[in-house]
Amino acid sequence: MPDINITLPDSSVKTMPAGSTPQQVADQIGPGLARAVVVARVDSKLVDLNTPLNYDCSIELFKGDSNVGHDTLLHSTAHLMAQAVKELYPDVKITIGPTIENGFYYDFDLEQTFSDDDLAHIELKMKELAKADQEINREEISTQEAMELFRDLGETYKVEIIEDIDPKETITTYTQSNFTDLCRGPHVSRTGKIKYFKLLSTSGAYWRGDESNKMLQRIYGTVFASKEALKTHIHNLEEAKKRDHRKLGKELELFTFDDEIGPGLPLWLPHGAVIIEELEQLAKETERRAGYQQVRTPHLTKGKLYEKSGHLDHYRDSMYPAMDVDGLDYYVKPMNCPHHHKIFASSPRSYRDMPIRLSEYGTCYRYEKSGQLFGLMRVRSLQMNDAHIYCTREQFKDEFLDVCQMYIYYFKIFGIDKYTMRLSLHDKEGLGKKYINEPELWLKTEQWVREALQEGNIDFVEVPGEAAFYGPKIDVQVWSAIGKEFTLATNQVDFAVPEKFNLQYKKEDGQNKTPLCIHRAPLGTHERFIGFLIEHFGGNFPLWLTPIQVAVLPVSDKVLDYAGKISHTLQDANIRVKLNTRADKIGAKIRQAELEKINVMLIIGEKEEVNATVSVRRRFEGDLGQMALGELIADLTTEINTRRIAHSEKAEAATE
Repeated sequence: MPDINITLPDSSVKTMPAGSTPQQVADQIGPGLARAVVVARVDSKLVDLNTPLNYDCSIELFKGDSNVGHDTLLHSTAHLMAQAVKELYPDVKITIGPTIENGFYYDFDLEQTFSDDDLAHIELKMKELAKADQEINREEISTQEAMELFRDLGETYKVEIIEDIDPKETITTYTQSNFTDLCRGPHVSRTGKIKYFKLLSTSGAYWRGDESNKMLQRIYGTVFASKEALKTHIHNLEEAKKRDHRKLGKELELFTFDDEIGPGLPLWLPHGAVIIEELEQLAKETERRAGYQQVRTPHLTKGKLYEKSGHLDHYRDSMYPAMDVDGLDYYVKPMNCPHHHKIFASSPRSYRDMPIRLSEYGTCYRYEKSGQLFGLMRVRSLQMNDAHIYCTREQFKDEFLDVCQMYIYYFKIFGIDKYTMRLSLHDKEGLGKKYINEPELWLKTEQWVREALQEGNIDFVEVPGEAAFYGPKIDVQVWSAIGKEFTLATNQVDFAVPEKFNLQYKKEDGQNKTPLCIHRAPLGTHERFIGFLIEHFGGNFPLWLTPIQVAVLPVSDKVLDYAGKISHTLQDANIRVKLNTRADKIGAKIRQAELEKINVMLIIGEKEEVNATVSVRRRFEGDLGQMALGELIADLTTEINTRRIAHSEKAEAATE
């Protein structure tokens, strides 16, 4: 066979026979790479390691510890798990097995319910199949051939999937031993490449997420390229369970749900309401300094407003049904945008007024299927840190940068060290269909956003084809203290809706002009953000955010009057305090305060009363000795007003 030239990332060239595979390229480079490589990119296309190379090309080889390699391992291990389940339970019907963040799942239709013992048996079978080092082969077939194949296998769910695919499309299958599945790939070339995996849990899931369909059984798992990485991930999962906002929210009495009120409708308890008030105060202070004006809008609105905004056309499935009021359709509001547009339009606007920044912690209502509800992260009633900035094109870049810098300001306050901003762009093919047909304005606003981020030295990645219908956007992802990823908020450009609402301002020459609009919600919703903060801090909130900041703990009834005076003095200083008057011993009172995650404990005994002092104890620091109450109040007030998080950093270290 003729030779071909294969260019490596360092620009070196390997000459090999045509038909050589990426695995053989890795073999030539060295045994370490040969063992670790799991997938290749050939001329910008990801391929399996056993793909023949028949022409001159460039190649990049990925190990399992790279992002691309890890994703390939996850896909491949999902198939390995399905193969193991099929061998252990021949009557099972397989459905889908996608990857998720740092994991995968597969849904199965089986009358028997999977137990923890079953997961252990499945995992053992997976290890057996991996050790067998079976070859994994990719094949491209027609939809008709795929239909016949999976019909013969009795895989009715796969047949249903194929029926939804264009008959002209080519179907890709992957086969290892006697197990065949649908998948675009790529996959590892042999089961022996899959070594360090763990099955984690089971749950129920409706076929295609539709509650009218059959309930399936879902098995979750994960895989990594090394034993150490798997061990670290399992440790983080265990830590995440301890920090689960649903668990801590109940223990700390922050929020609750009630069947008679309805799923996805949280009740904020007094302690949770304190956190909400503190967040709103932070937002109001920050927005006031940045020139925002607070507004308020109703929870109920005529349907005509949502016809004009386009929500009824594009968002109806996420809205609650209309209610008849005096013969007209009214809706509870799913978002604040149209109302803010109406406020802008309520008065004539001049270029001298611009920019106009309207903000609101508005309550919105969105329908989520019951199976998609999840604690505070997916709810039906939500309070959003919303604002809309109406500006001229000349002002746009500075305004957009200011919003991004507001995000970063908040990240510093909450100790969010890892975050990323994704700039979602349009693609030309979608103009007039997926995106509003304003090609010149798309290019301009995308460039303005890009320049704003660059001038602010803000790291970002560009994602073509993921913009909203009406403009480019920034999606903000943040990571908690233990590395769990959350979607926080979106910073969105809108150059479509202002025109729909005929929003205008008078230019210097007297002509009317349509403003650009920036939607922003840097703190997202109370529900999602507080859920994140609970897990980020593990419930160990910084002093300014802690529902009860100080516990006053009298040693005996003899000092109750003095303890009461201490408590009142702290309250007068605007410090949230709890006086424990129970007859428990002081050790039990301290333990209770620790369980309630109260930052500061004041031990009050006869010595403290005689000296007119308090004995101070802080969580994670222990006893700090006696202090004059005035000095303590000054220190605590400074810590609260500056919103320090130092104690929470110590709390984080204590959990490691």
